[in-house]
Amino acid sequence: MYLAIQGVMDIESWKSQLRKGAAELAVLALLAKGDRSGTGLLDELALRPDVGLSDGSIYPLLSRMEREGRIAGEWHTPEDGGRGQKRYRLTPEGAAALRHMRAAWMRFQSDLSLVLGDPT
Repeated sequence: MYLAIQGVMDIESWKSQLRKGAAELAVLALLAKGDRSGTGLLDELALRPDVGLSDGSIYPLLSRMEREGRIAGEWHTPEDGGRGQKRYRLTPEGAAALRHMRAAWMRFQSDLSLVLGDPT
C-alpha cells in the first residue's frame, strides 16, 4: 500500500526503516527467551507485523550477529533423518548487548514520547 505524507514520503518506506533499526534488538530479545531457528524467529515476528522481518533480511542479520559473537548457531538434525535446522542462542556478549540496547531504546522511547507530546 502506498501512502504519501503531503506528497513527500512513502509511509511504508519509513516503517521499513524503523523495522531495520529495531531488528537486532527484537532478535536478541526473542533469543533471550530461548533458542530459536531462523524460521522460528520469523514466525514469532510475523505475529507482530509492525516489527516483522522477511526471509531476505533475517538470515543476513543472523549471519552478521553470529560473526560478531552476539549469537551462536548450531545445526540440529532430527532423529528421523529429516531436514535439519540451525538453532540460535544468545551468547554472553549478546546478553550484554541486549541490556545496553534495551536501556538505550527505553531512553529513546521516553524522549520521543515527550517530543510527540504523548502522556507516558
